[in-house]
Amino acid sequence: MNEERPDPDQLLERVQREAEKAKRGRLKIFFGASAGVGKTYAMLSSARMLREQGLDLMVGVAETHGRRETEALLKGQEILPPKEIEYRGKMLREFDLDGALRRRPALILVDELAHSNLPGSRHPKRWQDIEELLDAGIDVHTTVNVQHLESLNDIVGGITGIRIFETLPDRIFEAADEVVLVDITPDELLQRLKEGKIYLPEQAERAVMNFFRKGNLIALRELALRRTADRVDDQMLNYRQEQSIRALWQAKESMLVCVGPQPGAERIVRSASRLAAQLSAEWHAVYIETPGLQRLPEEDRRRILRTLKLAQELGAKTATLPG
Repeated sequence: MNEERPDPDQLLERVQREAEKAKRGRLKIFFGASAGVGKTYAMLSSARMLREQGLDLMVGVAETHGRRETEALLKGQEILPPKEIEYRGKMLREFDLDGALRRRPALILVDELAHSNLPGSRHPKRWQDIEELLDAGIDVHTTVNVQHLESLNDIVGGITGIRIFETLPDRIFEAADEVVLVDITPDELLQRLKEGKIYLPEQAERAVMNFFRKGNLIALRELALRRTADRVDDQMLNYRQEQSIRALWQAKESMLVCVGPQPGAERIVRSASRLAAQLSAEWHAVYIETPGLQRLPEEDRRRILRTLKLAQELGAKTATLPG
């Protein structure tokens, strides 16, 4: 009988990893192709059922954008008061991270994962607030659109003609314990827009002329479906690894990207990141500094460093080598 026994070191590593994970809160992301598909509504609907089951939860941030059906789901929920921060002479509201940590519910809802915090907040990005909550053992439910994933930033810009500045590292999305795809057809979404369920009438008119063109919505929906499918593939591969099902493994690919001072390097890095994810491949980004490149202008050198930093954030192993 040729039964393959799991490697003891791998078993020990897995036990240790699971023990660490058990101390950390669980992250659930409601994921969609664009604004208006119903991510916040789905998150609040799920929270209402959990509250009815007796779970201790509170709403940290819920952006209803004036949608009556969504606002109705907040009735009866415990809502964390926002923190007020002075910015350019005005008092603006922001998520109160310290208040959430003091209250320490079993679950907190924090809408808009890719949100940029106001200057004066502890972290520049909301996903960093959520990381701190998870490290404290608090479960978090949140929302995000496909255009906010860093690796897809250039593709979305090419589709819509609009540059998305609020992004988050793909590793945050990939590390989520659960991702729920909230999906409706482009025709349904445009009908919701027409009925004023997404934006006010004057905003809706501008949206249809720009981001909410039907072709854009079809392409963004495909991106969201593909990204969700990729995640399912990753889960299956992880399961095979954890169960030591080695017969199903194929030889692992590896990719190398060479980074230079030329414009467009970030686009190449994002493209490589997507391809590496599809192939479940390890990838590397390398800058080879020849004697001629050592005399580059300061701006070009900074561009190279920014590109290497982006590659690292997208999961690459980076290096600068003499040439």
